[in-house]
Amino acid sequence: ADGVFYAELNELLTSELAEEGYAGVEVRTTPHRTELVIRATRTQNVLGENNRRIRELTSVVQKRFDFADGAVELYAERVHNRGLCAQAQAESLKFKLLGGLAVRRACYGVVRFVMEAKAKGCEVIVTGKLRGQRAKAMKFGDGYMIKTGHAGQVYTDSAVRHVLMRQGVIGIRVAIMLPQDPRGVMGPKIPLDDVVTILEPKEELSPSEMLAQQQAAAAAAAYSAPVDAAPEGSEPAAIAPSAMDIESAAPAPIDAAPPAVVEEPAMDEGML
Repeated sequence: ADGVFYAELNELLTSELAEEGYAGVEVRTTPHRTELVIRATRTQNVLGENNRRIRELTSVVQKRFDFADGAVELYAERVHNRGLCAQAQAESLKFKLLGGLAVRRACYGVVRFVMEAKAKGCEVIVTGKLRGQRAKAMKFGDGYMIKTGHAGQVYTDSAVRHVLMRQGVIGIRVAIMLPQDPRGVMGPKIPLDDVVTILEPKEELSPSEMLAQQQAAAAAAAYSAPVDAAPEGSEPAAIAPSAMDIESAAPAPIDAAPPAVVEEPAMDEGML
């Protein structure tokens, strides 16, 4: 029954903290206790003087849902950017209409405020008896809005509020298209499927610069070569002999005796 618990808790906090800019609640369940994080634009008013109001809300939640003593804790968290929070903007528009501000002026003010907060798009729909006895709907929008598919679920933040006016009930629906944020603070981390990022091409060298680089490389290679070509009309530089050449060209030792020559005795004709 977590869904029923969350729905009733959200309805209680919506009616109780409407003037404090209530923007949702997060339920964190741990083995020892349940933590309820209330998101609002005016956290100081949610806490109250000396944390009196937050203790009152904790007592109400504890008695209504039969929590043990100390088993539930309420915390207040400030909304980072209220211009990108649909619930905060819906509450703001609700109090503007209750204050007697014209519908067009109030809606355009909300749309402009949302777009100045770097949202991709915004749409405000107001229905009911706006002027006269005939009920009608007015739609105000700006920017880019996705309503279908997975991107519509991830990138779109929407809120609905009911305004009890003297002539009847007026319905408010605020939808905000959040921007993509790699950190996940201002909006979702995942990029849109159809967003193509074109990288800047590398700087290409002109033909003259490329030729100069080639000539410099050739000159450096020629300078670092082991044998340099001798200029015309001059004697070639002596080449250092290698170890094998030195061994093969080594002279015979002086002390070595020359090979003996054996002379065969001459044979006379009479001896045959």
